[in-house]
Amino acid sequence: MHQVWFSLPAQSLSGNGSGSTSIFAPAGSPAHSIFDLSMLVLAICTAIFLTVGGLLLYVLVRYRHRANDANAAQEPPQIYGSTQIELSWTVIPILIVVMLFLATARIIFATQDHPRPADALDVTVIGHQFWWEYRYPQLGIVTANELHVPVSDPHHPTPTYLTMSSADTDHSFWVPRLAGKTDLIPNRINTMWIDPQSAGLYLGQCAQYCGTQHAKMLLRVYADSPADFAAWVASQQRPAVEDPSVAAGLAVFQHNACISCHTVAGTVATGRFGPDLTHLASRDTIASGSVPNTPANLRAFVQDPANFKPGALMPPMHLNDHDLDAVTAYLMSLK
Repeated sequence: MHQVWFSLPAQSLSGNGSGSTSIFAPAGSPAHSIFDLSMLVLAICTAIFLTVGGLLLYVLVRYRHRANDANAAQEPPQIYGSTQIELSWTVIPILIVVMLFLATARIIFATQDHPRPADALDVTVIGHQFWWEYRYPQLGIVTANELHVPVSDPHHPTPTYLTMSSADTDHSFWVPRLAGKTDLIPNRINTMWIDPQSAGLYLGQCAQYCGTQHAKMLLRVYADSPADFAAWVASQQRPAVEDPSVAAGLAVFQHNACISCHTVAGTVATGRFGPDLTHLASRDTIASGSVPNTPANLRAFVQDPANFKPGALMPPMHLNDHDLDAVTAYLMSLK
């Protein structure tokens, strides 16, 4: 089996250091709400731990066995039942649970019922085994695996609303620094919104086991400045570049099974089973964020996707070296 090695995991290529997946570094309104709730729960649990641990330590020290204890050989007095203590350990936990329930419900409803600004961006998210499809109905853009959204100014919010569904089995969209988890379920529409407040790359993961490559169904959300987002939109709305120097690769692509699964706008390739490849070369990664998008990695992936993602639904193409080089050159021209 041909093996390919690379120096850095694609998921770590954060560029500006914003690639953390910690919920303790929130960068969006829903994530800030979740962080505040987490701190409340942590504070309550810490207080309970210190109280119980302190009482236990006090009892161990205060009533420990002593060598000179005159009553050491006798059983200590047995006390059965205490209405006050039993009420305390029943009522106090109930009050704590009720408080946590109300705090959690408030965050859930505040997030779900948040007013939608008129200039919010809409993105349709479709989960596949094992990649993400993104459709921008307002902009006429279809892309895969790398979600681009504009930064939202808190003074003039421009959030992105995600309408989610699944093409096969259950998935879960989770970018910890931007929002909580939302499930993608076949034949059901779920929604969520994100409003990253600083530019950068935010990483996430499918959080619902969906098959053999669940662990490599990675998420990359690029929060772009308004100017950068406008430039990205303009580049994605352009048709694929027709480069005569890669005509041989286009011919290989169109005369193989590639066109049955993939779309390249302006060509006979109109497949919907696999990712849209119209602007493949503009993406930083391939294989749903698993590896950097380089000619060597792309060539190896076309030759045998199982080298990177065992169990991937894309079959090996079994092309000879000439055709493999030609189709790789063609795909890398799709800016």
